[in-house]
Amino acid sequence: MKKSYQSLEVNITNNMKQVIHRRLSNSILHLGLIVLLAFTTSISAQDGDPAKGKSLFNANCAACHQLDKKMTGPALRNVETRLAEEEGLDREWLYAWIRNSAGLIKSGDAYANKIYNEYGGAAMTAFPQLSDEDLNNILAYTAEEKKAPAAAAAPVAGETATANSGGISNEIILGALAILFVLLALGLYLVNKTLRRFAQVQNIEIPQTTRTPLWKAFVQNQFLMIVVAIFFLLSSAYFVYGYLSQIGVDQGYEPVQPIHYSHRIHAGENGIDCKYCHSSARVSKHSGIPSLNVCMNCHKSIYQVAEETQQEGLREYGVDYNAEIKKLYAAVGWDDENQKYTGETKPVKWIRIHNLPDFAYFNHSQHVTVAGVECQTCHGPVEEMEVMYQHSPLTMGWCINCHRETNVAVKDNAYYEKIHEELSKKYGVDNLTAAQMGGLECGKCHY
Repeated sequence: MKKSYQSLEVNITNNMKQVIHRRLSNSILHLGLIVLLAFTTSISAQDGDPAKGKSLFNANCAACHQLDKKMTGPALRNVETRLAEEEGLDREWLYAWIRNSAGLIKSGDAYANKIYNEYGGAAMTAFPQLSDEDLNNILAYTAEEKKAPAAAAAPVAGETATANSGGISNEIILGALAILFVLLALGLYLVNKTLRRFAQVQNIEIPQTTRTPLWKAFVQNQFLMIVVAIFFLLSSAYFVYGYLSQIGVDQGYEPVQPIHYSHRIHAGENGIDCKYCHSSARVSKHSGIPSLNVCMNCHKSIYQVAEETQQEGLREYGVDYNAEIKKLYAAVGWDDENQKYTGETKPVKWIRIHNLPDFAYFNHSQHVTVAGVECQTCHGPVEEMEVMYQHSPLTMGWCINCHRETNVAVKDNAYYEKIHEELSKKYGVDNLTAAQMGGLECGKCHY
């Protein structure tokens, strides 16, 4: 009996130990799971998406900051790591600085005041709308390693030979024809020489015929002489007229400018309005050459183009866009390293492309602002031009044709109401062209 009680006690004790161990193990597992989840949440909160960060950086930061270059603000490559190692500042400090730098400065923060004084007392723009996730994405983008510039692809050996192997080049064909012609001429000469020797051996007399030379027969024919004289007179008049009518017409003129400016990139890819640079076209007779200060509105921050654009320029047009930007900096006296003007400027000698004669009057504002004529009407598809050229002939006939074909926008314009009614009755039309409203009068363009 005693033994049975003892064995029962042992079993109960063992069972209680197992329950305690099981509960302890479950508690440890639960605690570990909680710690793991907290750690994972912390890691995911700290990490970010560099791709999303790049978009946010370009939208909010790129106006004043670059990753690897000091601009209006400091360079931001590995900013979080640098602040942690050099200043002992964590990500929370960056959150506070980005969302309210002025508040951090007023609080007396030492590093915030140091940055504020280093950049001439210019406080950073506050971005309270950016969430923690947004800031984590931006910091993830700044933490990416700098990518090495892609080297231009070298031509593969034998590539040219492979490209031409499919057909025979024109040079080979022309060379073969030239050799064939020479051989044919040589053969005819040898045949003629052989026949003459054969005639001499056989004592065959070669008859010598006397013919009137062709030129002499032609001169003696008075009718042909009169026809030819008239033909030459008319041809001479035609060519002289054509030559004189092209004086001052520079259609297709495409000079090389001292600083390469790509209208294709600015007006085309970036969609910059023509009148942003040529602002005087709205209010003045001339469209004007933009001041270099207009260029610097953007290029104080844009000191180099994207790598894809740079490679395209070198490959397609033989232009180093980044070198052209440096020419601009040299002209305006901009020290890109220290982000300030030096005062040493150089004039840029632009070459004029569109140039009307002094006796012709043309008012840009009258056409652009009043008539609403698009720039491309006269200057062609500027947004597609890598190098600007004169698209239209700009002759008097070209202008007159435009006035004859273009209707005047008189709708809802009180200035034109009375004259429009009278002229519409006179010409029996609903819409009046510029010609019908006096656009062909000599004094409109010549006075």
